[in-house]
Amino acid sequence: MTIKPKAKKFRIRRNPATAGGSPATEPAAARAVPAPSAQSSADAASASAQMAPASSRQAETIPSDAAQVSGSASRAPSGSDKAKAAPKPGDALSGEVSSARETQLETNMDAIRSEGLTGRQLRMARRVAQKHNLPATSDFEAVRLLREKGIDPFKHANMLELVVPQNKAKPDGVPGGDSRVQLPQTVPTAKTNLPSTDLSPAERRNREIQEIQQDIARRRRRKLVLLMGRLAFFVMLPTLITGYFFYVVATPMYATKSAFLVLKADGAGAVSGLLSGTQFATSQDSIAVQGYLESKGAMLRLDDEIGFKSHFSQDWIDPIQRLDPNATNEQAYKTYKRNVKIGYDPTEGVVRMEVSAADPEVSADFSRRLISYAQEEVNHLSEQKRADQVRESEAALVLAETKRREAQRRLVELQQDGTVLDPEGVILSLRSQINTFEVQLQQKELELAALMDNTRPNRAKVDGVEADIARLTVVINRLNDRMTDASEGENSLANSRVQIQMAQADLATRDLMLQSALQQVESTRMEANRQVRYLTTAVAPVASQEPSYPRKFENTILAFLIFSGIYLLCSLTASILREQVSS
Repeated sequence: MTIKPKAKKFRIRRNPATAGGSPATEPAAARAVPAPSAQSSADAASASAQMAPASSRQAETIPSDAAQVSGSASRAPSGSDKAKAAPKPGDALSGEVSSARETQLETNMDAIRSEGLTGRQLRMARRVAQKHNLPATSDFEAVRLLREKGIDPFKHANMLELVVPQNKAKPDGVPGGDSRVQLPQTVPTAKTNLPSTDLSPAERRNREIQEIQQDIARRRRRKLVLLMGRLAFFVMLPTLITGYFFYVVATPMYATKSAFLVLKADGAGAVSGLLSGTQFATSQDSIAVQGYLESKGAMLRLDDEIGFKSHFSQDWIDPIQRLDPNATNEQAYKTYKRNVKIGYDPTEGVVRMEVSAADPEVSADFSRRLISYAQEEVNHLSEQKRADQVRESEAALVLAETKRREAQRRLVELQQDGTVLDPEGVILSLRSQINTFEVQLQQKELELAALMDNTRPNRAKVDGVEADIARLTVVINRLNDRMTDASEGENSLANSRVQIQMAQADLATRDLMLQSALQQVESTRMEANRQVRYLTTAVAPVASQEPSYPRKFENTILAFLIFSGIYLLCSLTASILREQVSS
């Protein structure tokens, strides 16, 4: 809203005094102006009275041309006085005579007054004249000066305010006069003067603010109606369709819940004793069982034994959950994953299974068959592992026994091929005999030395000792020759002794290996027994009496939230794109 500028305070220009008169003795003679008529005086007074309140409301001190005209009318003499005051031809000129230009100006002023301009237009003309620095003493003079300059004083006015009906007022008593009241008017159309319909700036501002608020409220209501329509079409309608499907069309499904555990046999080992009671001992087996039950192989086996596809291909099942009679394995597998839910809890080691079907007994039967498949899978996994370990340990035992028999057979052959059963014993016996004879020889030599120490030794004793020494030397030489013969050659006692010792060492090694293989077989069998897995059913499958799916209310609310989220995302995207395009 534009605030109108305040006009300056204008002072009425008065005519200068005559040259012959003094200001102290006689008043200054005004410029001769044609005296207005009584009707014009009354109209000017009425216009001045109507414009005065508007000027006081706007706090502007703008003199009214009507007031000036009224003042001039009050100061102008009447017709009789004028006639009396008129100068005689012989009298001296006491006043100024109006020129042709002044007379034309007065005529133009009268034409402007007769246009029926409103007070607002006159004030606008005064402001435009002030803006262009024109010396206007009244509103009508401002209009005249602006028109002389070629400036439209009402150029920036509202087009609706410029369309003002012409003043067709007629004198009193003349029929056909226009009785409509145009307020405010510079020239009244009737005797009765009504108050001005112009509002003060504060009231006009309040009215404009109220119109703006009403327009904003109207636009808000329109936008709210459009928003409700979009929400009803994009959110509520799909939600109602979804709720109708869940409550009326959807086929109820009966769910059978069960739970089972994969346990390990108790072991005597320290490590197995520590882990046997925890879920970490069988977590891999449980995960393997879960993967098998969720596989396509389990679905095909269930279809071959019970008829999984035929059950979900019945005509009374709703179109969304119904399976085509000629459906492929992939389509049937999608239905299988949607109706068979298996989860493994690592904190407790429990495998939970939920099987849904259109018939409660069929659902329970499906659950029992899947548990049996899991039991077979567990047995197959542990059995293969145990069989591999036991088979390898038994093969090692057989090899150890074979090698031992070969070593023992070689030792026997060596003992049979030699002339002496125990060459080592023979060699030891010869060494002991040589040692004994050498000791006796040393004693005889000492005895001979003792006899020879005498001055006159006994010859008989000396000869006897020397004979003994000679015999002992011969025996020792013969034994040494025998030892030499037994230690040389391929068939010597030393060679036979070494071969027999090697065969005995090989036999001892094979005995140790055989003993280790036996221990390995026993430990493998014990470990295989500890690795046996057992599937224990914690919660047996029981047919339900009430349908578990679909969850009508929850699914409807979920559909509402999904559609609301989609609408919100689309609205935000559209708003962002609109803002980017507009910027």
